[in-house]
Amino acid sequence: MDLNRASTFVRVVESGGFTRAAEALGLPPSSVSRSVSRLEEELGVTLLERTTRKVALTDAGRAYFERARDALAGLEEATALALDSAREVHGLIRVAAPLDFAAKVGGLFARFGVLYPRVRIELAFTTNGGELVGDVVDLAITLGKLSDSALVARRLGDSIGQLYAAPAYLAMHGTPVTLADLAEHEGVVTRAVAGEARWELTGPAGEEQADIRGRLVGDHGQIILDATIAGLGIALLPTFLAEPLVTTGALARVLPRYSNVTQLHVLTHASRHLPRRVALFRDFLADALSISCKEHGALR
Repeated sequence: MDLNRASTFVRVVESGGFTRAAEALGLPPSSVSRSVSRLEEELGVTLLERTTRKVALTDAGRAYFERARDALAGLEEATALALDSAREVHGLIRVAAPLDFAAKVGGLFARFGVLYPRVRIELAFTTNGGELVGDVVDLAITLGKLSDSALVARRLGDSIGQLYAAPAYLAMHGTPVTLADLAEHEGVVTRAVAGEARWELTGPAGEEQADIRGRLVGDHGQIILDATIAGLGIALLPTFLAEPLVTTGALARVLPRYSNVTQLHVLTHASRHLPRRVALFRDFLADALSISCKEHGALR
């Protein structure tokens, strides 16, 4: 079996005709037509019905096309994988991450860059990273439950969020003793409806809800963190960001028996060939985030 003839046949079908396929392959149309004819002779079947205006697949041609296309794609991926593994890791990696990770990923990328100096990284902050994998980015860090999809998910653990406020805010407004007390306080929140936010928390009695006024509403994690440190109100923050600031005295825990647990994943495309640079970065990121978060009790 001549793979070149099979590849030419697939290109004719995908291009919609001999002329377009010839242009794509840089060959005369007569050569393309002759290649397909010899493939048909070799197989002993008619693959294409030819007219003056178009070509159409026969039943045998359709069956052969579907299998040949998949087989050739697999061969191309195998070839790319072999070449990729033999070369020094290089190229561009496009990454999407939640804004909550803005303060952490710069250092992680710098460490990866030392290991692989020919790799470049483009980063986009978004809460919808999973929707971009494959088309816009190569991988995404996501928070929350995963929707059904064909993406490959590597779970890092559970990101834990707790309530924090600046000591100055608590000194001025008092420290909440119960969840119900939060209704009398100001909040620094990422989402609000009509100025009010609702936090889903787990405490001694199980899952509970707490309502709080959103004095500041923003979708950037660093803004939420800075405003909380400045004394604007109480915030629900990832512990890996907040706990180091508790140690320095910039923040204090509020209602420490309550927490919010969110799943943390790294998502990649489900293609059979994942570029080596992406696979290496995925593994590096998973290990680095797992270790970093565990140090501050953010994964369990």
